[in-house]
Amino acid sequence: MILVNTDYISGKELEMLGLVKGSTIQSKNVGKDITQGFKTLVGGELKAYTEMMNEARALATKRMVEDAEKLGADAVVNIRYASAAVMQGAAEVMAYGTAVKFKA
Repeated sequence: MILVNTDYISGKELEMLGLVKGSTIQSKNVGKDITQGFKTLVGGELKAYTEMMNEARALATKRMVEDAEKLGADAVVNIRYASAAVMQGAAEVMAYGTAVKFKA
């Protein structure tokens, strides 16, 4: 499966199959949330949250690819990510794009 954030793939003629998406809502445990709260007092990277968001993006991407495979896609083009806080310490991440099949 080819994944790109452009609306084309060089050298390929594409047939659009439709919108595909994947999403997840992730949170850290209370202990990590408290330690990250203290980190905000002194500044710096909140590594537990960075890790959480990286895991969430990977899972959302995996689910988007599974959605595309159900359509028989060869690739997903124009991939975008969106995130939103659902509650303190929890975030939704969505990956979406257009599933395409290569024309022969």
